[in-house]
Amino acid sequence: MALSSAEAEYMAANTTTCEAIWLRKLLVSLFRKTMETTRVFCNNKSCIKLSENPVFHDQSKHIDISCHFIRDCVQLGVVQLQYILIRHQVVDVLPKALERAKFTQFKE
Repeated sequence: MALSSAEAEYMAANTTTCEAIWLRKLLVSLFRKTMETTRVFCNNKSCIKLSENPVFHDQSKHIDISCHFIRDCVQLGVVQLQYILIRHQVVDVLPKALERAKFTQFKE
């Protein structure tokens, strides 16, 4: 259970990274191509900083060790977390009220 929004985003980014790694391996085995760094979009700068910093701090010591898999992937250059504004996230449309302009955009 997450104690902050940064921790919740970090856990979600970790799960997304695991799925991205699986998809990368599938694509490499099917098409025999090398893959570039996979970008994972995140709207929390604290989460991005936490994934880029391999040093454990007091703020992150309560996070389960299995959630730090993303740090290794960032250090190896397999995954890169990239900041994106919340209004630009397409996936964020589902849990929130949909504005008329966005509804029209997605309808088209």
